[in-house]
Amino acid sequence: MEIVVAITGASGVVIGLRLLEVLTEQARHTVHALVSAAARAVMAQEVGPEVAVPATFHWDVADLNAPIASSSRAPQAMVIAPCSMKTLSAIAHGYASDLIVRTAEIMLRLGRPLILMPRETPLSLPAIENMRLAKLAGAILLPPMVAYYPRPQTVGEMTDFFVGKVLDILGLEHRLYRRWGEEG
Repeated sequence: MEIVVAITGASGVVIGLRLLEVLTEQARHTVHALVSAAARAVMAQEVGPEVAVPATFHWDVADLNAPIASSSRAPQAMVIAPCSMKTLSAIAHGYASDLIVRTAEIMLRLGRPLILMPRETPLSLPAIENMRLAKLAGAILLPPMVAYYPRPQTVGEMTDFFVGKVLDILGLEHRLYRRWGEEG
């Protein structure tokens, strides 16, 4: 599968980084990474300044000539983890000012999976409305909300739950979390 993973400037960049790690460990995927400038600032705060971003290809978010900017070279799926409110707003309103939103727009136009992991709390009415508009356009909204049934003991286990949910939507097998009813 060819997948784009974008990391934008919201808390929770570790989710996108862990998703990239899991996808690149499975050598059968082509993974494109997009990291916004705001995401790099958040990364420095949340995980440190020297962060590995595993991927097959890395694209600058300003590069609208990248192959994934064209519907004739569109990947099979895209995940934005985390998805900032700014990026959510741009997607909801079709404002494709960078490669992240341009690629998201292509996913919506072609009816391909676009998974958004909006990360903000509490939510404002404009944020809720933008989620509604993104959903109406065809995006899949997957806010990283903690589930307690797998009995997570660490932040890493909670992160794996979120990443596992993304993989579930993409139809990719994994053993990142204990499913409902499974013995732990």
